[in-house]
Amino acid sequence: MNKIFYKHYVFLDKIDNFIKDNLIKFKSINIIIDVNKNNGKNFENHLSIIKFARKNSIPFLIKNDFQKSTKYKANGVFISSDYKKITKPISLKKNFYIVGGAHNQLEYTQKFKQKCQLLMLSPLFLNEKYSKSKILNVLKFNIKTLHWNIDLCALGGINAETLKKVKLTKCRAIGFVKVIYSSKIKKPAYNLM
Repeated sequence: MNKIFYKHYVFLDKIDNFIKDNLIKFKSINIIIDVNKNNGKNFENHLSIIKFARKNSIPFLIKNDFQKSTKYKANGVFISSDYKKITKPISLKKNFYIVGGAHNQLEYTQKFKQKCQLLMLSPLFLNEKYSKSKILNVLKFNIKTLHWNIDLCALGGINAETLKKVKLTKCRAIGFVKVIYSSKIKKPAYNLM
């Protein structure tokens, strides 16, 4: 049976040697940074993440800010579900990638209008951010995205236990926050664990 090679997206607001070691275990990792969390410590952390990404040829995206994506020479932008503006980005690089976040059909339509090339749909699995009633699980996820004409990324509650269930969706990308802090990640991290 062939392995599916997923693209991986990780949301980072800090970096240390442990996280760096885990990041380089992935063949196809992309880092998403919220540079608008603006206190001094966060700014230093964000610059450290950007420097590490550049040094290791890891694509990075800036959250909700086309201008700063250009300023930091990012590979793309991540547009969260609450970002509603329809912007016509100018002077972006040729391979600039627009990734969106959504929770429902209305937000999918919004992200489609915003020219997103990949859509992160959440929450797929139970996690501390959402109540149990908001969780999609595989069946609802597949029904909801049945006619969506966009590449999909699973987000929410992705861990070693839920990973096999992601393979039951039509996703070809996985987004996560906490997995990168796991000591169980082995090299190469084709399927996270």
